[in-house]
Amino acid sequence: MEKATIYQQIQAAKIANQKLLAILLDPDKIVWVRITDLINKINQSPATHVFIGGSLVKSNILDDLIIRIKQDCVLPIVLFPGHPSQISNHADGILFLSLLSGRNPDYLIEHQVKAAPILKQTQLEIIPTAYLLIESGNETAVERISKTSPLDRDNLDLVLATALAGEMLGNKLIYLEAGSGAEKAVPLEMIELVAQNTNIPLIVGGGIVDLQGIQNAYQFGADLVVIGTAFENDIDFFNFPIE
Repeated sequence: MEKATIYQQIQAAKIANQKLLAILLDPDKIVWVRITDLINKINQSPATHVFIGGSLVKSNILDDLIIRIKQDCVLPIVLFPGHPSQISNHADGILFLSLLSGRNPDYLIEHQVKAAPILKQTQLEIIPTAYLLIESGNETAVERISKTSPLDRDNLDLVLATALAGEMLGNKLIYLEAGSGAEKAVPLEMIELVAQNTNIPLIVGGGIVDLQGIQNAYQFGADLVVIGTAFENDIDFFNFPIE
């Protein structure tokens, strides 16, 4: 019997109302002398996935980082790229992102066109993902690098319409993103509205700084929550149980 794909596992978890958690690692912020401790903390956490990537990855350590993590961690490693250069065949899958909240053609299709021939030569599981940047109170790296404006956090109708368009275009995931280091997380009423009106799994990330924030996102409909900056700043972030 074939092993379920990453996406099939996410789908199954959604159906079973089993909440998922991804730790997002930015290769540029990895302190190599502490890598063993970092991996141990991931293993001790409630994480179900490891996402790797960033808006601007300057380092060339992506392959080495994934290989090192895989030595001691069995969680699926999924690329979360900001650029076609951030592809590694050592990962298990990739979120093939389209930044639907913006109108910069580079992030709607151009980077995807450049990445496609590279991805064709890999064994990566490719998961098309509708990526929506939500206004969060400050300019995030995604906004700065992509040169796109986020969706107004108070315009729920526009966010829902964008999410619906992403689903109708055939994307397999919807990702509501406040951005790395966001002052404000994605509004709970927005999570709830999108979750109630779409059928594909919903990822929520950015601006979540504590256990309550994670639980709130789950309660209002997120299927998978992403924690990046909070774990980056404190690798003991998960020293508590998540119900």
